[in-house]
Amino acid sequence: MSDIERETMEYDVVIVGAGPSGLSAAIRLKQLNADLEVVVLEKGSEVGAHILSGAVLDPSALNKLIPDWKAKGAPLNTAVTEDNFYVLGEAGQLRLPNMVMPPLMSNHGNYIVSMGNVCRWLAEQAEELGVEIFPGMSCSELVFHEDGAVKGVVAGEFGKNADGGPSDAYEPGMELHGKYVFLSEGVRGSLSKQVIVKYNLDADCDVPKFGLGMKEIWEVKPEHHNPGEVTHSMGWPMGFKQSGGSFMYHLENNQVYVGFIIDLNYKNPHLFPYMEFQRFKHHPRIAKVLEGGKRVAYGARAVTKGGFQSMPQASFPGGAMLGCSVGLVNLPRIKGNHNAMYSGMAAAEAAYAAITAGRSGDVLESYDAELRSGPVGKDLKTVRNVAPLTARFGPLGGLVFGGFDMWFQSIFKFSLFGTVKHGKTDAQSTGKAGDHPIIDYPKPDGKLSFDRLTNVSFAMTNHEESQPSHLHLTDPALPISVNLPQYAEPAQRYCPAGVYEVVEEDGKDARFVVNFQNCVHCKTCDIKDPSQNITWATPQGGDGPNYPNM
Repeated sequence: MSDIERETMEYDVVIVGAGPSGLSAAIRLKQLNADLEVVVLEKGSEVGAHILSGAVLDPSALNKLIPDWKAKGAPLNTAVTEDNFYVLGEAGQLRLPNMVMPPLMSNHGNYIVSMGNVCRWLAEQAEELGVEIFPGMSCSELVFHEDGAVKGVVAGEFGKNADGGPSDAYEPGMELHGKYVFLSEGVRGSLSKQVIVKYNLDADCDVPKFGLGMKEIWEVKPEHHNPGEVTHSMGWPMGFKQSGGSFMYHLENNQVYVGFIIDLNYKNPHLFPYMEFQRFKHHPRIAKVLEGGKRVAYGARAVTKGGFQSMPQASFPGGAMLGCSVGLVNLPRIKGNHNAMYSGMAAAEAAYAAITAGRSGDVLESYDAELRSGPVGKDLKTVRNVAPLTARFGPLGGLVFGGFDMWFQSIFKFSLFGTVKHGKTDAQSTGKAGDHPIIDYPKPDGKLSFDRLTNVSFAMTNHEESQPSHLHLTDPALPISVNLPQYAEPAQRYCPAGVYEVVEEDGKDARFVVNFQNCVHCKTCDIKDPSQNITWATPQGGDGPNYPNM
């Protein structure tokens, strides 16, 4: 289909993704020059539909971008009033005093928010400045200049048959060209993966690392609700060999965010992240808040955790990667939205300077420099060793050594550890099934814990079934021939949406089934598959989850 003729539209800057980084870039560009032509393309059915985050928002970047955000009605309605950290056992907990936590861990001055609603509000601010925003527009391809620089993207392609060919209702989409193209796709974006490979952007950085974050929104009884309370925990149910953690945030309207993050470097392929999350809610401390309430939403998303040493070069010929496309989450703080916004502003300022100087299609080197030396780099450099120390010494060792390292750097501005390497990728960390015990998970009770497919219905995800699957198997035979005998095919368990099944019928060979309609775009399969046989690509625009207040 390479001979398809498409209409083209020309812009100064084309932005892929209406998350906090992309929208911040768009706003900052228009603040710098109202005449710049800026477009934002969002694959979700609306801005915010694919946004999932904890989220306790550090407002420092927002303060810089829109200083009068309160007067403009930004949905930051619940200030943090209580900040707790617990180490959980099966029936009890140990609270770590706030005074032993490094100062950077404090949530004083932060807000419990729905980042989906924050992005909806940011989109309104951008449109008031003249930014064009097109939701339901997946960007399926990059377009290149003859010299190899990125020229633009193909967006709005609809109507392919399941085999990839055009149907009678095929719409070829259009090419949107820009002097610069910003990729703000979030974790493991499909176009970002392509530019990293094409331009060898990860040549000088450590391997990327990830976690899987799962989240539910609950409406709880008023007597169980404490607006402004932020609680983080570690330990049970996974114990102290596998790293991860949990959160519970009390926002307005008797709602509570409850979530669980499992680091994807786990070795035991029998581990079932979704069921660990469901078990966690039965801990007495969590159950007493949720009992008598109701779950109203569910979703899941991969989380970047590689930190400073895993950041690839963020600029490339013709554009730049922003936010989680680069991997800007501060892991111990469980925060990345402020860094995403800072990155968007920095990229905008670099592109504005270049366009003003008459340049286009080159490498925005000043953006990379600012990303590493500015507020983002300072935020991430101090915590860079927490993830690799935790992987090396386990959660408790990581708590002790990582906490010491953060305290030491806060005081002396350097680390005794230097910069610790991550080692293996998350896919390489997966062990053989025969070397690890099978884990017996309790059956969900339907009150506090739920089966996976029932919960996925609360993500309101949908994909047109006649289109090609956006989950591509490099070798369709490999899941049964390799992953099943060697790893007990972990895709059956690591996917938080039940996309992958191994079906065994009497008298027939086992089959690997991909239920792509269930996909919530978390990208875990693209990361954790031990054979790296699965590639996540963007489906047609508007498909996927429809998160209301995540």
